[in-house]
Amino acid sequence: MSARHVLTINAGSATLKFGLYEAGRPGAEPAQGWRITIDRLGTDAAELVATPVGGERIRRTLGARSHAADALGDLLDFLAQAAPGLAVAVVSHRVVHGGPDLRAPLAVEPALLEALRGFEPLAPLHQPHNIAGIEAAHAAFPDAMQVACFDTAFHRGQPKVNDVYALPPSFYDEGVRRYGFHGLSYEYIAARLPAVSPRLAAGRVVVAHLGSGASMCAIDAGRPVSSSMGFSALDGLPMGTRCGQIDPGVLLWLMQARGLDADAISRLLYHRSGLAGMSGVGADMRTLEASGEPAAAFAIEHFTTRIRRETGALAASAGGIDGMVFTAGIGENSARVRTDVLSGLRWLGFELDEAANAGGGRNGDGGIRRITTDGSALEAWVIPTDEESMLARHGLAVLEAAGDGNGRRVE
Repeated sequence: MSARHVLTINAGSATLKFGLYEAGRPGAEPAQGWRITIDRLGTDAAELVATPVGGERIRRTLGARSHAADALGDLLDFLAQAAPGLAVAVVSHRVVHGGPDLRAPLAVEPALLEALRGFEPLAPLHQPHNIAGIEAAHAAFPDAMQVACFDTAFHRGQPKVNDVYALPPSFYDEGVRRYGFHGLSYEYIAARLPAVSPRLAAGRVVVAHLGSGASMCAIDAGRPVSSSMGFSALDGLPMGTRCGQIDPGVLLWLMQARGLDADAISRLLYHRSGLAGMSGVGADMRTLEASGEPAAAFAIEHFTTRIRRETGALAASAGGIDGMVFTAGIGENSARVRTDVLSGLRWLGFELDEAANAGGGRNGDGGIRRITTDGSALEAWVIPTDEESMLARHGLAVLEAAGDGNGRRVE
């Protein structure tokens, strides 16, 4: 019998991330073979970067690629050469919004796909691309099961008191609630913590998923308590181009005093705000840190100030705090952001180990490291997230639960 493979797809507006895994015996962890990224979609300079486990990185310039279907064709061409004889049994997709009721990964069928389209207005930067990725993968692998894994699912276990807005209950019943996002990342961190720090895994931890999209989540003994993001992926922290928390009165003013309609406000909040809007320099933290512009430094200061504020709020939601985890692109790579955050939280009991934070010493497995001193009352860790491995596990579990291993199709 030939090996079965799991393909994971994380489709964004400008980037497609893939993971290729080999499925072993039932119940075993899938083994990763390749990690592949196709970046700069929508430009004339799309690029494929592929890294085999234990091997050298491969780069290919693709030219103009406008959407997921084009890029998936490039992936197939690459895999035909790099992994001949590939037998994809399941394709597992990150789907940002699963609404109020979808709490676990599901095989994609027409009714589910239609329901996911209904959530596009709540996640316009991601949901359309997630759905396009599902459709393109179905066309490329018609005999493989397509599985949707929802970024909102992890948070469905949070207490209802942290799930509601102070609106009449009928709005909650209609789906107006605090969904939370980046759930696959938080699920991975919660699953990883027992091996990293059993004390923290059993306690109250605030996880900061800091990237171009950024959020934070309080977790108590592995269970979600509260998230900085709410009804949409706009809430909470300022992000690369998104505003984060904003007084609803500002939106009323924009409509009444400036005459902006819903589309104009959406463009402002999703595309022209956040770090890019504040700095005038760009959305990338590396660009901001290298810039000499005062506005860039101020944007970073605002970002880290908001992280500290959310830490306090989330600790209050959990009834206290035993430690903190930094993850995702900025969280894993910006020593400056971590320094600014933890230096301002010394009153809570964090004592930063500057050498460990800078990347030297205390290094654990796979880039994991503790960045607080031995005498620190609270622990802080850097733990690289791995949403792709969660996608692979979930996809394989759904496939195996189906029984025959042949999967189902999207018609």
